[in-house]
Amino acid sequence: MHIPDGFLSTPVWLSLDAAAIPAVAWAARRAQTELERPDDRRVPLLGVMGAFVFAAQMINFPVGMGTSGHLVGGALLAITLGPAAAMIVMTAILILQALIFQDGGLVTLGANVLNMAVAGVLAGYLPYRLLGRGKARTGAIFLSGFCSVAVSATLALSELLISGVPVPRQLLWISVVLFLISAIMEGAITAAAIRAIEGMNPLWIRASQPLQPATVVLSMLGAAGLLATGIAIASSQPDALQALLPGQSEATSEGWLRRAALGLMAMVFLYAACLFAGRKIARQRSA
Repeated sequence: MHIPDGFLSTPVWLSLDAAAIPAVAWAARRAQTELERPDDRRVPLLGVMGAFVFAAQMINFPVGMGTSGHLVGGALLAITLGPAAAMIVMTAILILQALIFQDGGLVTLGANVLNMAVAGVLAGYLPYRLLGRGKARTGAIFLSGFCSVAVSATLALSELLISGVPVPRQLLWISVVLFLISAIMEGAITAAAIRAIEGMNPLWIRASQPLQPATVVLSMLGAAGLLATGIAIASSQPDALQALLPGQSEATSEGWLRRAALGLMAMVFLYAACLFAGRKIARQRSA
């Protein structure tokens, strides 16, 4: 769902870039209440979850009709970290993807941030917030993942259509079906991931228990293994949005070793960036 450069009209991408800046600033202020403990005990979870989602996004799986999909992770981050902190982490992920892997454009970074890091995270958090405390918890988590992708995809398609990108009606409906399939898979993966995290330690979900250093190290090693495996087995087929855009249907081939090395470096940098940002936000709250 990353929109590349060259497809949004200038008024559209300028407006979205301008809107993304205050939206992320608002999220940073709101995150102060989610990281309110002065001992920074939950801050390492931002880096761990950011690294995990970044690694999981490398696993492209076929969804049919010559296209692929992958975990977006907005709902997963929102449920584990809180919506505001999740927006900050997802923004960092999108920036790294654009800079290192050219996954999404630099000019359209604001659009991708608003679509996935702001609207996608909020849409993914709302069902969990409303329904996730009772017997329908698993269903609420599934719905969170589904809504996160559905909203992000709808916004991306709308922005492309407003920009005048020529999309044949039949291809548009095919893309809608593919996005729905991706949303269903996102919901299923999100529910499975949350249940797995709760199985390891239920207090990690929006709770105050700190991560032990050994847990952080093991989690990062697991994320590194997931990233390397994901790159090795990733489908070479384009995603639904790439298949929709002219000239974007052919996936670029890149050496596994180089891509894995870049991914590992980006993952470590992402962890450090999330750790730094989280500690700064928490200290501003406690000051």
